Amino acid sequence: MYIKRHIEKAVIERAKTYQTVLLTGARQVGKSTLLENTVAKDIPQFTLDDLGLLASIKRDTQGFLNDNPPPIFIDEIQYAPELFHGIKAIIDKQKSKDGLYFMTGSQKFELMQGVSETLSGRIAVLNLLGLSAREIRGDCFDLPFFPTQEYLGSRKPVADKTNLWERIHRGSYPRIVTRLDVSWEAFYADYLKTYVERDVKKLTQVGDTITFVNFMISLAARTGQLLNIASVARDVNVSEPTIKKWISILQASNIVYLLQPFSLNITSRAVKTPKIYFLDTGLASYLCKWLTPETLSKGAMSGQMFETYAVCEILKSYYNAGKEPSVYFFRNDKAEEVDLIFYQDGTMYPVEIKKTASPNPSDVKAFKLLSNAFSSVKIGSGGLICTYDKVLSLAENVRTIPINWI
Repeated sequence: MYIKRHIEKAVIERAKTYQTVLLTGARQVGKSTLLENTVAKDIPQFTLDDLGLLASIKRDTQGFLNDNPPPIFIDEIQYAPELFHGIKAIIDKQKSKDGLYFMTGSQKFELMQGVSETLSGRIAVLNLLGLSAREIRGDCFDLPFFPTQEYLGSRKPVADKTNLWERIHRGSYPRIVTRLDVSWEAFYADYLKTYVERDVKKLTQVGDTITFVNFMISLAARTGQLLNIASVARDVNVSEPTIKKWISILQASNIVYLLQPFSLNITSRAVKTPKIYFLDTGLASYLCKWLTPETLSKGAMSGQMFETYAVCEILKSYYNAGKEPSVYFFRNDKAEEVDLIFYQDGTMYPVEIKKTASPNPSDVKAFKLLSNAFSSVKIGSGGLICTYDKVLSLAENVRTIPINWI
């Protein structure tokens, strides 16, 4: 069953104005299916997971391109980045024609070097995450999340029949969402094995896969928290430089997201360490061995996982619109924190994320920190993302935001 993706509009628009469109994202988020149902429908498709085809391209890259004139669709392009040079030569000869090459890739850290060196200005790069809650429940609302009255006034969410913790626990990969007969535990076990063996081991020369999986488990236990490299290194018993390299691998393959601290270089006491979020709560739950929605919702990580889910849904709302979010967090040296800060036109819009169904003004008291830390910056409207199901005023220009309104 194909679920219509909100990013389709951005993909179709880019195909009209760029000669090459590259859709990146983690394995099994639906990149190929999306292109097959939109801009790459009825054109030749070549999948570089096919080892025979890949070997042939490696032997004679130009011959492959000569034998297969555009438009064509190349799946998992990261395995043959040398194709970028030949593609550049072809599209430079057809400057007036758009939509020549459509590509997907699961590994940005291999792709982006080739893109930046050869196809700058000629390629549109879009990022796809797992299914959003909007997409799953058939909600056609596609504006990026923003904590303002204008956004909330335009929001008319579709009723969600799925229990929130079932959704958080199950995750957002299309197969696990659409096939309820698929074993949750078996799916993520296979996913982890495929990711480590096919992508991490082959493309980055990580030899000890067991240690790498232990590293992922250690990191998953820290989702929604400050990234403490030294602590992870001690857990896994590898060096800090190795941990940094491995985190960059997870970042580039859309497994984790690093949220950066907000700073205008005004205060030297603000925390400079990023926060880390897994981009699929189902995978994080599997790694941490939260085997049921019930144990997850009542467990020690429930707050972290709720925050991770909210951040993921916010990121999806931007990526699906073809945009990058201008979002940060703030934490001072007293460990006082504002979960999210949206920064636009010189104004900060603060957001707290709490799983509470009984919100009160004390939940957003940290917003007052921002005026002291950034006295020259205007503070706009703010919000508390929570499980309360109505928009309620908590303070001047601060409202509750139901989790389903993201």
